[in-house]
Amino acid sequence: MIDSPPQPPTRWQMARSLVLRWLVTSLAIFAAIQIVPGIEFVGPGWEIGLVALLFGLVNTALRPILTLLTCPLVLLTLGLFTLVINALLLLLTAYIAGGLGVQFRVDSFWSAFLGGLVIAIVNTLLLWMAGEAPVRIIVQNDRSDR
Repeated sequence: MIDSPPQPPTRWQMARSLVLRWLVTSLAIFAAIQIVPGIEFVGPGWEIGLVALLFGLVNTALRPILTLLTCPLVLLTLGLFTLVINALLLLLTAYIAGGLGVQFRVDSFWSAFLGGLVIAIVNTLLLWMAGEAPVRIIVQNDRSDR
């Protein structure tokens, strides 16, 4: 039996996935605010969604560049340096949010480091529970010589 190759996602599926990831990131940031001392937020709850949007945009724009520039450190630490990148991106998000009048504050690098770790863990767990695997691996065995 020959399986057909996976079909690319439709626009509806891509939009659903984008909204789901935004909501999950909002919840992950809320969890970091609740758990990590040194990360503070004051304001209406919808502004956490704005912080999540900013965090997503900062990640999309800068993470590939920072990962490429620090590739030797990422490889040398077996990927643990990406936690430092997370912390820097969270600090930058707090700075931009402050400039927009959103009262989201990260006090120190270590608060950002722990906050980035909490956000990554909560993001991964919630996306996994929602059926949106962060990494999808498709193994196809194409042996026609049998």
